[in-house]
Amino acid sequence: MAETIRPAQIRVCEPLLEGRESVYVQDCLKTNWISSKGKYIEEFEKGFANYCGCSYGITTTSGTTALHLALAALGIGKEDEVIVPAFTMAACVLAILYTGATPVLIDSEPDTWNLDVNQLEDRITRRTKAIMPVHIYGHPCDMSPIMEVASKHRLFVVEDAAEAHGAEYYGKRVGGIGHVGCFSFYANKIITTGEGGMVVTNDPKIAEKARALKDLSHSPQRRFLHTEIGFNYRMTNLQAAIGLAQLERIEELAERRRSNALRYNSLLANVQGIRLPVEKKWARNVYWMYSIVLEDTFGISRDTLMAKLAQHGIETRPMFIPMHRQPAFLDQGLFKSECYPIADDLSQKGVNLPSGSGLGANVDFVCAAIKEIAAGK
Repeated sequence: MAETIRPAQIRVCEPLLEGRESVYVQDCLKTNWISSKGKYIEEFEKGFANYCGCSYGITTTSGTTALHLALAALGIGKEDEVIVPAFTMAACVLAILYTGATPVLIDSEPDTWNLDVNQLEDRITRRTKAIMPVHIYGHPCDMSPIMEVASKHRLFVVEDAAEAHGAEYYGKRVGGIGHVGCFSFYANKIITTGEGGMVVTNDPKIAEKARALKDLSHSPQRRFLHTEIGFNYRMTNLQAAIGLAQLERIEELAERRRSNALRYNSLLANVQGIRLPVEKKWARNVYWMYSIVLEDTFGISRDTLMAKLAQHGIETRPMFIPMHRQPAFLDQGLFKSECYPIADDLSQKGVNLPSGSGLGANVDFVCAAIKEIAAGK
């Protein structure tokens, strides 16, 4: 790799704050609107909801609380079941458990890594109340059959679009396809507020319920009178100010991720034993994480590759550990003896390469390191 200039460290994903973030935050400080009231909350909610093709946006403290808030606003609770992919982040199952409902797992498609829609109806019971498709690593789920099954069985669809800001399904942005969409604005997401999340919907009743629940369910008639169990899931005006500045550049930031992915695809296409991410013809994949799967023909394990890349100053991370392998859930008596082979395969062989919107030419360095390692140098 002598011909390549080696950067000091390439992080797996970093925020890119090159817009008007500091201007808007300074405005919050100057006007003293730093908590959960202020103009940036409303502007961010309206702007992001509109971007998703929705009428209503409700900011929250995280993607996890967005999921919980959405389920609670739909009335999901004890004795209910929610179908969710086995291959996802634990926040999905945690949000379901917070409501008292039971998560029901489904395996993944081997190419998109999203939930396998062909297995969906087999998991529906009389207790099923919702389906939670997760747009894994930025590739949208196949939403039409999901919505058809949901309509047939009168189920809610709660999209977890935390990893997929700007991803599209047949030209429609994810988060605005189901009954409710949930987003995360954690620091490594395509747009960020540091921590934070949002629920989006076109249903005014769901929006009203979610907005009340996130603010401790104060009575509309009397402040500090509570007729329901609510939550404190309020985003601050400071966070929303950052979010609004990020939203102004969301298409640029998403396209930078796509540009990274195209470069990765080109440079890694002929490396034996690497399975690259896909983009279905009906999809716009925003590649929140650029992820690859190592086949046996690559010659070394995923963990060995990660260790060797770390020696080059390249940070990576493994793909998700499936929900049926999580001790916290097994200890609750969940998912015991259940088998999800695609999810297990992805977990054992998959790796997230550096994917930030500011990665740029560092893609070349990462690919050169992978090729050198594959060649046994």
